[in-house]
Amino acid sequence: MSEKPVKKINGGDTEKITRDYFDSLLLEMRHIDAVEPDTALKLYGHEFKTPIMLAALSHLDRVHEKGMVESARGMAAAGGVMWSGMGTDEELEEICATGAKTVKIIKPHANNDEIFRKMEHAAAQGCIAVGMDIDHQFGSKNRRGYVLEFPMAAKMLDDIKAFVRGTKLPFVIKGVLSAIDAQKCLDAGVRGIVVSHHHGMVDYALPPLQILPKIVQVIRGQIPVFVDCGLSRGLDAFKALALGATAVSIGRAAMGPLGETGWEGVRDIVNEMTNELNWAMAVTCSPTIDRIDPSVLHHKNG
Repeated sequence: MSEKPVKKINGGDTEKITRDYFDSLLLEMRHIDAVEPDTALKLYGHEFKTPIMLAALSHLDRVHEKGMVESARGMAAAGGVMWSGMGTDEELEEICATGAKTVKIIKPHANNDEIFRKMEHAAAQGCIAVGMDIDHQFGSKNRRGYVLEFPMAAKMLDDIKAFVRGTKLPFVIKGVLSAIDAQKCLDAGVRGIVVSHHHGMVDYALPPLQILPKIVQVIRGQIPVFVDCGLSRGLDAFKALALGATAVSIGRAAMGPLGETGWEGVRDIVNEMTNELNWAMAVTCSPTIDRIDPSVLHHKNG
């Protein structure tokens, strides 16, 4: 007898919960002693025009021909950081050839040798950092243990320490949604974390911005803290930065523009969001992205 599909309860929709949390945060305006804001981001020895990055996406050929490479061109033009998820070695080579400063995220393959090989390849291409997408360590909901045809496996703290030692690049962990995991990342010597629930991998997952202050408290400025999931405008970025994020990533917000006009669409949406971020900083007396006073945010329910 075949199993009946589980009916998803609307109340458990993680993406809606995340969007609702973004919208629950209200801004207090401050004008006296305001200065022209600077949205520049310094990261891993490089300087960027914007803290709005492109998330570690994959398989964008279905959105636009050579979609990942087009996205990289757009991010280079916008002066932002490009992240790359699953893809062939050849695709990563083309991404890096655009001049986009790129972070390569690797899935937690069951074979650690493949992870080390991919890290070495990323370093050879000039990536500015490399990391792992730990929220896929048990595969996907549709195919436990696998992502596409590739077997996945849970990684222990010692595994992560070995990955950190195994590359000359900063090693980043993506998929942190817990202060406990954040501390383990510090213990492992990780050089950055991405607070993320991977667009609703689990129903009722915490919104990244809700757990972000606790994670920031654990990290204490020792490493960058990035945020993704659900960001669709510059005000979303402002809220994440105000709560302690170093930078943010967009994913789905860039797909429509990518599909319509290729790299120019990616460039334009990042520029548009950066301009709105700049405006929010201007009207809250926030001079730089790392000097946004979190007390400008208020929850609509108090």
